[in-house]
Amino acid sequence: MQQPMPHQLMGYDRAITMFSPDGRLLQVEYAKKTVRQGSTAIGMVCSDGVLLVADKRVVDTLVVPESVEKIWQIDEHIGASASGILSDARVLIDRAQLRAQQNRVTYDSEIDTLTIVKDICDLKQICTQSGGLRPFGVSVLVAGIDNHTPRLFETDPIGIYFQYKATAIGEGEIEVEEILHSEYKPELSVEDGLKLSLKALKKVLGENFNIERIDAAYISSAEKKFKRVTKQKVEKLASELKDDKKTSKK
Repeated sequence: MQQPMPHQLMGYDRAITMFSPDGRLLQVEYAKKTVRQGSTAIGMVCSDGVLLVADKRVVDTLVVPESVEKIWQIDEHIGASASGILSDARVLIDRAQLRAQQNRVTYDSEIDTLTIVKDICDLKQICTQSGGLRPFGVSVLVAGIDNHTPRLFETDPIGIYFQYKATAIGEGEIEVEEILHSEYKPELSVEDGLKLSLKALKKVLGENFNIERIDAAYISSAEKKFKRVTKQKVEKLASELKDDKKTSKK
C-alpha cells in the first residue's frame, strides 16, 4: 500500500496561499513556531492599571542592556511587547505609533486600544493570503487604558486577536501560564503583578535569570501615562522574592 507523501514533499509549505489537503496553512504554523522560540513576554491587567514584563534575552556581556528594547510605547496610554522576530514587531509598532498620532491630529483625541489591535491584525491577515509575502513571525501584546479601564490584547501571526486578563507569549508561555492560572487575581496591584511576573520569569529562566534581562512598563488607570519600571524597582522586588523563598523554607 502506498504511503501518503509528507506535506513538505508535496509543496504545501512553499506558498502561503496554498492550503494542504487537511485544511492547514503550513507557513502560518511555522510562523507560530517562530513565536514560541522567541523570548518570553507577559501581560497582566491589574486593579490599578495594566502591566507588561518581558525578557530581553541579553546573553552577550558586551551588549549594552539599555539598547535592547522589548517593550514599546505606542501612545501615552498604550504600550506593547512582542515575541518572535523583533524586526517584524518593529514594523508593526512603527505603524501603530503613526496610526495613534494621526488619530490625535485628525480628531484631537486619543485612539482606543482595540483600534490599534485591529489595525495590526489587518496587516497580519493580508500577509496570509497574498502570494509573494510571508506571515509576520511575531505575536504582539498590546496593553492600554480606555476610559480609565485597563485592557490587554494578544495578536498572533495569522491576524487573530483575543482580549485577556493575563497572558504570556514566547518560549516560556506554558510555564508562565501555569503560574498565572493558579496565582493571578484581578485584585492584584501593578506592583503585585510585577512581583508575580518576576516569579514566573525566574522559574522559566532558572540560573539565567538576571535583572539586566528584564524590561517592564505599566500604565496606571488613573494617570493613563505609559511609564517604565526602573531597574532599582525590579531589583527590590526580585530580592523580596528571595526573602519570601527563604522564609517559606523555614
